Amino acid sequence: MTDDHARPIPRRPARDGADDDVYVVDTRSRRGAPRRTPRDGARGPRAGAAAAAPPPGAAAYDELGRPLPRGGATPPAAPPPGARTRRRGRGRTGVSVLALLVVAYLVFLVVAPLHAWSNVSRVDVSPEGRRPAAGDGHTYLLVGSDSREGLTAAQKRALGTGSADGRRTDTIILVHVPSGGGKSSLISVPRDSYLPIPGHGKNKVNASFSIGGPKLLTRTLEQATGLRIDGYLEIGLAGFADVVDSLGGVDICVKNAIKDKKAHIDLPQGCQNLDGPTALGYVRARYSDPKGDIGRAERQRQFLGAVVKKAATPSTVLVPWRWWGFTHAAASAVLVGQDTGLVDAYRILSTMRAVSNDGALSLVVPISDPNATTSAGSSVLWDDKRAAELFTMLRDGTPLDAPPPGTDGTPG
Repeated sequence: MTDDHARPIPRRPARDGADDDVYVVDTRSRRGAPRRTPRDGARGPRAGAAAAAPPPGAAAYDELGRPLPRGGATPPAAPPPGARTRRRGRGRTGVSVLALLVVAYLVFLVVAPLHAWSNVSRVDVSPEGRRPAAGDGHTYLLVGSDSREGLTAAQKRALGTGSADGRRTDTIILVHVPSGGGKSSLISVPRDSYLPIPGHGKNKVNASFSIGGPKLLTRTLEQATGLRIDGYLEIGLAGFADVVDSLGGVDICVKNAIKDKKAHIDLPQGCQNLDGPTALGYVRARYSDPKGDIGRAERQRQFLGAVVKKAATPSTVLVPWRWWGFTHAAASAVLVGQDTGLVDAYRILSTMRAVSNDGALSLVVPISDPNATTSAGSSVLWDDKRAAELFTMLRDGTPLDAPPPGTDGTPG
């Protein structure tokens, strides 16, 4: 038998004891395959479901082809379209903003000292006459001046500076940075050192600064050491206190209790935080120190290292107003040589910082007598032989990894 379209009508073999089943052929099938629909109650939804069920042990899949979990649990709903893209987009935006903030702050860390350096005061320190030939590395002159210029009467009382006029040095330090191997050095020159001053006979080296300022001091030290001085940096009394206060004080360990009325300090032994005026008294006190000028020079090198170390800590670098305040307080406090550049200042500060962790040498010019009687009064006499050996090593680039003999401040 065929239907109206000449297609054969499927037959079903007769079954014993059963009525004939009638099947309807769905002629709307696109592929021409017959679709049979049962008319009796033997085939119902349960039978169809059982037929559609996978064999035991086989994986089951939903209408999207995703595997169903065991036990017939419904799979978790898929996120709405675009949700994952939006989350990923927000994450990328957050990372980009954070990166921009980091870059901006790094720029700020560089801009602050550059801006401050552009406002420093300068002075011509190049001495007249013959100068030593350039040796190995670089040598800089670091001076702490006790000039009271610009200080009010109240500031003088607070800082314990006294009322003396003129301009003298409280600190004289040679900073040597070798170009080859070995450590950098901070070399204190006692301000009472008895030396020949060009054109003025022999006197305390401090007198050269009072007579001819930085130029004559530079020439005096070049003549005495044979080292060519490549840069100059001077800091005043009030400026020093401001720098310390801009850092929130500086931690220092006092080896021996110090009570000095002239310096306005009374410090117990032990580690403590010093504010600006107290720190100034600490580095200036000498009458209460049994080692006198030599002991003061040691404290000055110690404290300079502590200042630069504090300036490089996260509590300063990561606090924008403190970093800005420190860089500009330091720039306002210093007077630099006409030919002293930012790279030179960086070398000086790096050496000062290295002293605090034994990365640089902290030395004193070898001395033979710390209390010699001279025409200039009580003076410090150098150990000429050992001093010459020290300066020759520095000039020739001999690596120094340990203090040479006689450079610990003990008379030879």
